[in-house]
Amino acid sequence: MRAFQEVAGIPLSTSLNLTLKEGGYGPKLHGWFFECHGFWHTIALIVPSLLFVLYLAFQAKRSFTKLHHGRSYIMIAYYGCLWLVSLLNLAWCSLQVWECTPGKEVAWNVLSLFTTSGMLFMEVSLMAFLLQRNYASGLEALTRTFIVSGLIVGLDILLKAVYLFGFGIPLFVDNNEHPHRVKWNLWVVHKLLLTAIYGFILFMYHSKWRERLPARPAFYNYIIIMFCLNAIALFACGLTGSGAGFGFWMYDVTVVCYHALYLPLLYITFLADFFQEEDLHLENVYYSEMKDAGFFDADWE
Repeated sequence: MRAFQEVAGIPLSTSLNLTLKEGGYGPKLHGWFFECHGFWHTIALIVPSLLFVLYLAFQAKRSFTKLHHGRSYIMIAYYGCLWLVSLLNLAWCSLQVWECTPGKEVAWNVLSLFTTSGMLFMEVSLMAFLLQRNYASGLEALTRTFIVSGLIVGLDILLKAVYLFGFGIPLFVDNNEHPHRVKWNLWVVHKLLLTAIYGFILFMYHSKWRERLPARPAFYNYIIIMFCLNAIALFACGLTGSGAGFGFWMYDVTVVCYHALYLPLLYITFLADFFQEEDLHLENVYYSEMKDAGFFDADWE
């Protein structure tokens, strides 16, 4: 967007929602990288999301094996959801040019709707695990958590779809020259709810209810990061809705950070420890089997 073009020193277009020139087989490669949001904006989104998908693919065989032996319904379901949302997010990051391409408005809105809703589902379900203390529980905990998360995200999708296709509010098309006040007010409400929830969980960590939360530093760091990100996004939406150009730049930065870094953060917070614990568990099992077989008897003589 405009912010990244200014930082990189790339000449600005006359308007953010520049109409891309059509010719040949769709937009040219140059237009894909430069015309809509700018080179650095596109790279900042595509590279981290692509690297994370490649990392998941590289670790897929080991992860499937550990999930099979671990037999945790929550981890298996969450890992599957992470794969689906990561692919959706990669598509969203790679197809930013659709936002500025005539005839792609509906496709862009649908892709943005399902991508953001998928990422919100990951957020809500993880918060549900935190509050229920179900870090790796059974099928009942999985069903209860996913039903609650599905209802919340389903309501979110319904409301956004009504605003998008019913009232024609451009929720996912950003234009800093003609800010849509209703749109930014809606985003203020959305970010306010998320900030309040993360703030409440952060308060629990410093209250007598902290024992209800997992005693893992990774979870605490995750809550702090998400609280700060949503608080900044809330402030930025308020500024943009009031016509401040700096707010639009700040909001743009939070969007890039969220789509580029949130899924890796979630993986490190919620899944990486599980896979590491499985490795330690397997090492302990192998050690016990070798000890029972007498491999270490000579060490005690």
